[in-house]
Amino acid sequence: MTAISPAGAFEPQVLEAPVRACAYLRVSTGRQAESDLSIPDQRKQISGFCITKGWRFVGEFVEPGASATDDVRPEFQKMIERALDDDRPFDVILVHSYSRLFRDSFGLEMYIRKLAKAGVRVVSITQELGDDPAQVMMRQVIALFDEYQSRENGKHVLRAMRENARQGFYNGSPVPLGYRTEEVEKRGARVKKRLEVDAVEAELVRLIFKLYLQGDGKSGPLGVKEVVKRLNQQGYRTKRNARFGVGTLHGILTNTVYIGQWVFNKRCSKTLQAKPSSEHIIVEVPPIIERTTFDAVQDTLKAKNPKTTPPRVTTGPILLTGLAVCASCEGAMTLRTGTSKNGKVHRYYTCSTCARVGKSACKGRSIRMDTLDDLVVQHLSHRLFTTERLASLLSSLGERRAQKAAEVEGRILRLQADKTEAEDKLRRLYRMIEEGVAELDDILRDRITELKNQREKAEAALDRIQTHTGNPPVVPLELVERFGRMMRENIANGEIPFRKAYIRSVVDRIEVDDEVVRIVGDKATLEQVIAGKSGTFGVRSFERKWRARRDSNS
Repeated sequence: MTAISPAGAFEPQVLEAPVRACAYLRVSTGRQAESDLSIPDQRKQISGFCITKGWRFVGEFVEPGASATDDVRPEFQKMIERALDDDRPFDVILVHSYSRLFRDSFGLEMYIRKLAKAGVRVVSITQELGDDPAQVMMRQVIALFDEYQSRENGKHVLRAMRENARQGFYNGSPVPLGYRTEEVEKRGARVKKRLEVDAVEAELVRLIFKLYLQGDGKSGPLGVKEVVKRLNQQGYRTKRNARFGVGTLHGILTNTVYIGQWVFNKRCSKTLQAKPSSEHIIVEVPPIIERTTFDAVQDTLKAKNPKTTPPRVTTGPILLTGLAVCASCEGAMTLRTGTSKNGKVHRYYTCSTCARVGKSACKGRSIRMDTLDDLVVQHLSHRLFTTERLASLLSSLGERRAQKAAEVEGRILRLQADKTEAEDKLRRLYRMIEEGVAELDDILRDRITELKNQREKAEAALDRIQTHTGNPPVVPLELVERFGRMMRENIANGEIPFRKAYIRSVVDRIEVDDEVVRIVGDKATLEQVIAGKSGTFGVRSFERKWRARRDSNS
């Protein structure tokens, strides 16, 4: 498009692209979202605002039923990620009011400034403010009032929920297993509910208490783990259709709701910290378990609590606990004992996941303790702690380091070249300014700033790369031989804690599979231990370096 200037010449006229705007729509509760009034109204007003301004509406992010006191909101986070993307999908984020974006003054300012650095503005269509200091202060004052109002509302809501609980009504927390909610009356638009017994789930609750206290009639009382295994094997599921676990079952066995006492206001909803008993509100509900049965279960749990009764002392050494893991589920292999008919005690390493949850989580495996201990010690002695094997591992580590060093050297040369090039360009620009060849205008200032940034980035990268480069320890063959001899002796003889410490210094974990035992460690840690530069016993656990061809410990 062209226009005629007063002098009669034709000059090109550049049309600015319209501002691209997206909307963020939010309501605080699911009930507001279900009513379908607030969000459509916000959308309508924002669309009208865009038409008035001549802005192009490019999309929206809808957050139904999410609090704005924090940023744990999926649609909000998705919007922030898109706003910070390199393709710049929109220029403005429109909200009905700043309280729709945040009800926390610090959080609002932090995100507004974060977006501003990416060239994205936040505009409230009902609180339209500019960027001068007075209006920025006004926005911050509005955010403080929004935060105060949110806290006041929370205080009044909690007061109303307490009164609702005192009258015996249900407030909306997760419904315990064995119960369901039932509408009992309506007060205006609000429906009042109470907890009622679910006949099907109540039978499962009674079964849990019976198994723990009496057993199934074929054996004595079952422990918590055994009850969990039995329930999972028989296909029972929790209220959320998940498998039972020890923690879930313990919570059922200790929940007073099953004797008719539902406790409200027990914990803070945000921090989950326990509140004083004086603030608890006891709500009477229909019981499922008799009080005598419940008290007997509590006495049994208390008697079996390790904090009250010390655990049974098991004789015999445990060399590989904390190291041995199940290859199927990566759960720890823990010690289990069994007694044969002649009274002899046998000790096994057993998958703890299978023992805790049952075969529905892991098929489980067991191996005799003495068998696994001997296998590990013999293979470490004969396959790892030999001079030839150790020298081979250190040699391969040195080759890899040499290759990495060459790559690092090339990177250093490129960074030094970038730094030198930026400095030369800066010198030429400074000389042109001093000699009057060029004037220091805005374009030249921006160019100088850009070159300075390039030089600083190159210098920072050089500092980092030179800090992390160092000479690897040189390990003489005599030291390798002496180390191997010492380790072979110390992992086979002496007290268990002493032997275990030496094994843990070079072994990350020991994977027990059906037909193979894998010993996993790290070459770099092994080198440090041999060189005497490892001050503590411990191994990094993010690499498998000993079994490149999967040919050891088979």
